[in-house]
Amino acid sequence: MVAPPNELVFAALGGVGEIGMNLGIYGFGPSHRRQWLAVDLGVSFAGPEIPGIDLIMPDVRFLEKERERIVGLVLTHGHEDHVGALVDLWPKLGCPVYTTPFTAALAEARRLGEPGAPKIPLHVVPSGGRIQLGPFEVEFVPVAHSIPDSHALALRTSLGLVVHTGDWKIDATPVVGNVTDPARFTALGDEGVRAVICDSTNAIRDGDSPSEADVAVELTKIIAGAKNRVAVTTFASNVARIRSVAEAAHAAGREVVLVGRAMERVVMVAREQGLLNGVPPFRPVDAYGYLPRDKVVAILTGSQGEPRAAMARIADDDHPEIALSPGDTVIFSSRTIPGNERAVNRIINALVLDGVEVVTDRTALIHVSGHPRRGEMERMYGWLRPQVAVPVHGEPLHLSEHAALARRMGVQQVVRLVDGDLVRLASSDASLGADVVEELPVGRLYKDGQVLVDSADRAIQERRRLSFAGIVSVAVAMSGKGELVGDPMIDLSGLPAYDARGKDIGEVIEEAVLDCLDALPKARRRDPDAVSESLTRAVRGAVNAVWGKKPLCHVLVITV
Repeated sequence: MVAPPNELVFAALGGVGEIGMNLGIYGFGPSHRRQWLAVDLGVSFAGPEIPGIDLIMPDVRFLEKERERIVGLVLTHGHEDHVGALVDLWPKLGCPVYTTPFTAALAEARRLGEPGAPKIPLHVVPSGGRIQLGPFEVEFVPVAHSIPDSHALALRTSLGLVVHTGDWKIDATPVVGNVTDPARFTALGDEGVRAVICDSTNAIRDGDSPSEADVAVELTKIIAGAKNRVAVTTFASNVARIRSVAEAAHAAGREVVLVGRAMERVVMVAREQGLLNGVPPFRPVDAYGYLPRDKVVAILTGSQGEPRAAMARIADDDHPEIALSPGDTVIFSSRTIPGNERAVNRIINALVLDGVEVVTDRTALIHVSGHPRRGEMERMYGWLRPQVAVPVHGEPLHLSEHAALARRMGVQQVVRLVDGDLVRLASSDASLGADVVEELPVGRLYKDGQVLVDSADRAIQERRRLSFAGIVSVAVAMSGKGELVGDPMIDLSGLPAYDARGKDIGEVIEEAVLDCLDALPKARRRDPDAVSESLTRAVRGAVNAVWGKKPLCHVLVITV
C-alpha cells in the first residue's frame, strides 16, 4: 500500500474576502494527521446591523478538533485585527504563542486590562529570530507597517519555503519601527520561494505609499500654524504618529495631553520598549483645562467614530474634561475604515457646526497607509520570485486586483480562495500542484458583552428584529374558569405612539387582546398556552394592520 504524500497546505479561517478577523493556518503532513501552525488571531468590528455587538471573531471549531496537533500560534504584529481575539479564543486552542517584544508586551497589557482573562503562554522571539515549531522553521522577518515590531514570516519546511507577509509596506523613514529590507527579501527569493501569502489591502492603488516621515513634516506645519487648541485623533497603536505629533507639539512650544485608555496603554508599552525615548512625558487629561489654548495639543482616541471614544464624546459636548471652542483645530490623522464613514462624518459635521477647523487626509498629507500599493507589491514579487501566489487580507476587489498583479509579475500559479478553502501549496508527490483541495468549516463568533455567541444565535436574530419593529409585552390574568380577571397590562417598546390616523397604538393592542379573548372558546381560555398563542397572533396582526410592521410579542398568562 502506497503511503499518502506529505503536503504543505494553507487556509484562512478569517481575513479573506474581508478586512480584519485575520486567522491563517498552515498544515504539514499527510491529510489524516497534519500538524498545524496558526498565524494571527484577530477581530473585526461590528456595525449597526448587529445591535449590541462590538467585536466579531473567527469560528475556530476546526482548530478545536485539531487542538492536539497545533504546534503553535504566531503573531505577526499587534493590531487588533491580528491579535484582538487572543484573550477570548486562546482557551479553545491552548497552544503556546510566539511573537516579538513589542507585540508580546502589548498583548499582555491588553490581557491585564480584561477582568478574568486567562494567563497566556507568550514566548518572546527577537526580531529576525528563528524558532522550530514541529515541521516548521519560523523566521520573523522585519517589515515596515503602521505599528512597531511588525514582521513577515519565512516558513521553512521540507517541501519548500513560504513567505507570509502579514501587514507591510515599504518605508525607508518610518519614524518608529522596522524597515522592509530589500536585501533580506531578495535573499529569500534567492533561496527559492515556493509560495507567498500576501497582503492585498491596497492592491487597487497605483504607485507607492508615502512615508511616515512625510506625515511628520505636514503635522509640524499644521500644529505650528494653529492659533488655538489642537486635537489630533489617530489609531492608538500608531506609535510613529504619536511620536510625530509629540515632536511637532514640542517644536511649537505646546504640551501634549493624552486622552483615552487605549492610547494610554500603547504609550505605556512604547515607553517601556524605548520607542518614545527623548519624548517628554505627556500631561494627564485633567491638565487640559489649565493649559492656555495656544499651548496644548491633545492626542485622542476615536478616529473611526466609535461612539464611546473620546472624539465622539467631545463632538457631542459630553466629555468630562475635554472641550473644544470655535477657532480650535481637530486633525483626523487616520483613514476611515470602510463602513465607518457615517459615524466619522457625523463627528466632523458636529465639530464644523461648532466652529472648529477640521483637517482630514482629503486636504493634507496627515495620514499614510501601512499597506503596500501596487508599486511596492511589484517590488516584493520581484524580490521573492515565488512559484505560487495566494492573495489574502482584503475584500474581493482587492484580491482580484492582487491576483492580476501577480500574474503580470510572472507567477506561475495564482490561487484565489475564500475563508475555509484549504490550499495545497506543495506536495511530496511532484505531480500535484497548488490548488484548493478541501473546504474547512468557518464562521463568525460575536462578543456579546462577556459572552461569545454564534452568529446564528437566537439572541442576535431577536435583537435585529427588536431594532426593526420593537416589542409588545402583554400580561393577562385568567380564572380557572377561563374568565379575564382585571384589565390586561400592556407595555410597548420601540413602537410609535399613534397610528397614521392618530389613534393610540396601545388602545389598538388592548382592543385586539379583548376581542381575541371574547372570540376564544371557553375550553381554550382555560389553556394558558392556547391563550398566549392566540394573543400573540392577534396583537401582531393588529399592529401590522395599522403600522405595517409586526413587532416581537411576549405574552404572559397567569392563572388565578
